[in-house]
Amino acid sequence: MCIISLYPNLKKQYNNEFMAKRHSRTADRFKMQKVDIKKALTEKADAVNSKIAAILKEWTGIPKKLADALDYVLAAPGKRIRAAIVLWCCELIEGKENDDALNAAAAIEMVHTYSLVHDDLPAMDDDDFRRGRPSCHKAFDEATAVLAGDALLTMAFEIIAAKISDAKKAVEMMRVLAEAAGPAGMIAGQVNDLAAQNNSNSSEELHDIHINKTAKMFRASALLGAIAADADEKQRETLALFGLTLGLGFQVADDIIDVSSTSSQLGKTAGKDAKQGKLTYPAVFGLEKSKENARQIAQKAVDILKPFGDKAAVLKELALALVDRTK
Repeated sequence: MCIISLYPNLKKQYNNEFMAKRHSRTADRFKMQKVDIKKALTEKADAVNSKIAAILKEWTGIPKKLADALDYVLAAPGKRIRAAIVLWCCELIEGKENDDALNAAAAIEMVHTYSLVHDDLPAMDDDDFRRGRPSCHKAFDEATAVLAGDALLTMAFEIIAAKISDAKKAVEMMRVLAEAAGPAGMIAGQVNDLAAQNNSNSSEELHDIHINKTAKMFRASALLGAIAADADEKQRETLALFGLTLGLGFQVADDIIDVSSTSSQLGKTAGKDAKQGKLTYPAVFGLEKSKENARQIAQKAVDILKPFGDKAAVLKELALALVDRTK
């Protein structure tokens, strides 16, 4: 017999506590539902796009063909999710976004855009479309696309070095971004992704690829926002773990929509992962199990933010929305 049933008062207390917790969770979810995440993302994207445009206007000495290519890829209609995470993590700690966060958001979007430009190249994933229009190497040529990607990567670090208000912050941000994008981060993920093509069905290898290729850049986004806001060590650790978990969920969802969405929805060629023999969640676990995994990861990301309470509502809603997206 359950010990609670032997003590009516204890049972009553337990039931009251259970219902209170249930109502609390329902109330928290209701508050989160009031966040219009699509509108919130659009507002952040507009802010970051304005910052990027202002930064580009200041740059001199760029050859016209390269400048045209940079304008072309940076003006493409991206969601700016990584940039939004920078800004929201800064707001979570400081109560508002600041110019350091905006500059860091612009920098990480340049790194992300460089990765897309190179990823579309024939030697990599070989895709003719990105964000609903021809990829950089199709709109220009392969050499220009390679150089445009190189330029975006180096420009990101120049922005941080030149525009972050405090030298210590700038150094921290450069280290965080370099580690996430470098040979033990995103590049490692890309290398292993190509090596696993038609050559692996390992769930452990799949997890490692997704962590390096995508999740570490989300972790960097969260940390950049935390650094911009002078977050303490505990806050940084929590946001870093949130970013890593969110990034993994994002990539699982990305695997799913490659097989469940159309090319017009994605803005790039749908179904390419399966055709190229990519190591993906649907390939290893099947579509339904992959969807379940994505939802579980999203909920884990939400739970990580519990110490921040209602202040983290927009980040919690982002985690849930990213796994249900169709593009």
